Amino acid sequence: MKLRCRQFEFTFPRPALVMGIVNVTPDSFYDGGRFLDTRAAVAHALQLVEEGAEIIDVGGESTRPGAAPVTESEELRRVMPVIEQLAGRLKVPLSIDTAKPGVAQAALAAGASIINDVAAYGEREAMWRLAAETRAGYVCMHAQGTPQTMQLNPAYTDVVREVGEFFAERVQRLRNCGVFGEQLILDPGIGFGKTAGHNLQLLGAMRAFAKFERPLLVGVSRKSFIGTLLGAEPAERLPGALACACLTVADGVQLIRAHDVAETVQAIRMTEAILAKQN
Repeated sequence: MKLRCRQFEFTFPRPALVMGIVNVTPDSFYDGGRFLDTRAAVAHALQLVEEGAEIIDVGGESTRPGAAPVTESEELRRVMPVIEQLAGRLKVPLSIDTAKPGVAQAALAAGASIINDVAAYGEREAMWRLAAETRAGYVCMHAQGTPQTMQLNPAYTDVVREVGEFFAERVQRLRNCGVFGEQLILDPGIGFGKTAGHNLQLLGAMRAFAKFERPLLVGVSRKSFIGTLLGAEPAERLPGALACACLTVADGVQLIRAHDVAETVQAIRMTEAILAKQN
């Protein structure tokens, strides 16, 4: 299985990729405001690569539950100086975490290689055609509702089946827009319109999505469901996030999105070493 993101290519099976998070926002739930300054964001991204990140994901609009939307011009003002500076210095793919085609287009023009589409649940033909035209990698993430509404009353009859049906429908529509299968990454959207129980069901059922023969991305880093289950504040949730990451890698997940790159890399490499001795 191959993943192609413009000039970058990954062939699986291989060690799981860690996607390092760079939030250029004042209000993200864990690190909001820490990297709002361009220099701080660039330095943080470079540090994450040193720690083992093989993709850097830059976002300028918080998607935490209840987060207020920002204008396209403000999102561009936040992310573009960071993308522009990193594109000439990094040898790993840059991902733009956005819901706006205009932001994605500007980031790709500046050197990004992946669109992390946090609104893939909507009517997204402009974004899909942009991915098709640029041959960028495309993260198709499931969510129920917007950041403003998604945690008000998330409800499913069978969350694993319904996320699988979403993937099947979106993969077909992406193909119809010209997005090649090798560009696609599937993300079940842990914490995006799901209760703690829904998240646990999904985390325990990653093998159900192997039938799509596309890399799976899981983002669990310090998320609120860990706090709900364990009574932990964001600063205390790293052990819970690492447990989720290791379990899903053991079940075939190929990409982990994380704030804590060094710790995540070490944990999943240990998991992979153990798994290698079982085969």
